[in-house]
Amino acid sequence: MPYGNNDWLALTDEPALEPKLPICDPHHHFWDYRMVRMPYQRYLLHELVSDIDSGHNVTSTVFIEAGAMYRADGPDEMKPVGEVEFVQGLSAASASGLYGESRAAASIIGHANLLLGDKVKPVLEALSTASPSRFKGIRHSVTWDPHPEIENKAARGRAKQNQLSDPEFRKGAKVLSDMGLSLEAWLFFPQLIELADFAKSLPNLNIILNHVGGLLRIGPYAGRDEEVIGQWKAGIAAVAECPNVYIKLGGLGMPQTGFGWDARETPVGSEELARDMSPFLDYCIDQFGPGRSMFESNFPVDKVSFSYNVLYNAFKILSRKYDSRERAQMFKDTACSVYGINF
Repeated sequence: MPYGNNDWLALTDEPALEPKLPICDPHHHFWDYRMVRMPYQRYLLHELVSDIDSGHNVTSTVFIEAGAMYRADGPDEMKPVGEVEFVQGLSAASASGLYGESRAAASIIGHANLLLGDKVKPVLEALSTASPSRFKGIRHSVTWDPHPEIENKAARGRAKQNQLSDPEFRKGAKVLSDMGLSLEAWLFFPQLIELADFAKSLPNLNIILNHVGGLLRIGPYAGRDEEVIGQWKAGIAAVAECPNVYIKLGGLGMPQTGFGWDARETPVGSEELARDMSPFLDYCIDQFGPGRSMFESNFPVDKVSFSYNVLYNAFKILSRKYDSRERAQMFKDTACSVYGINF
């Protein structure tokens, strides 16, 4: 099986369910990693459009930083501005209507190093200048784990232990809050209690917890579901007590979550996918409520496990227990509110 290949994904072919239901996809990436061995080295506007045109009514999307297209020159702290400049161009191309009715990257989340403390302000100002109407905040990953086989795969060299408690990091986050910008929180589940403390220290900062809180069920966490899921649930409940935190329902297609969908001969179908995801997503919805929850694709990262069409079919199947208003919130309204999207 070609790992993550579109030909493999096509082996599981389904019609889109409820094709008129409006969707804002609040989490995807663009990149062109020509020198990196990975399942999807190139994921730009054409690739995204191909996925979101699979039958679902995706009206808008949100780009989340991925460390792509940084500036080659200039001060290190300003290099991430290149990524927002790059995505601003793709978003403008989408807004022309040439690529369909969906508006890709209607909002843009970049990166700035919050460990700069107060000195992060010029970086945030430069990011805002690069995309005056679409730039809405940053993601500074804090994924730290004591096990090297976990840390080396996800941190991209930016995280350190107890980073959320670092005084300079909190100063940088205060600048972010004062500027009316948001913070994407990408961490691992043992760090959720730290996030709750951080969120309480900055009650005016909108924080969006990525990928149901960084569940890990591989390596040192494999075969320990009772303990791991119990700790994850306690962390999710603690963070949910903070009214300034929202949660993204997705990211379970990453191999680190331990479902093994990426290694199958035939890709998982939506019915099975919905059954597997429901215990985790339902728990998050129960804790945060639909008004602070949003379904996400995390493409192309999650594309190693299932197609876009199958994923959103699964979201629609598992959400049938909720009423029409709650479903509208989780598929579109919460994301549009958080990211300031008005269509």
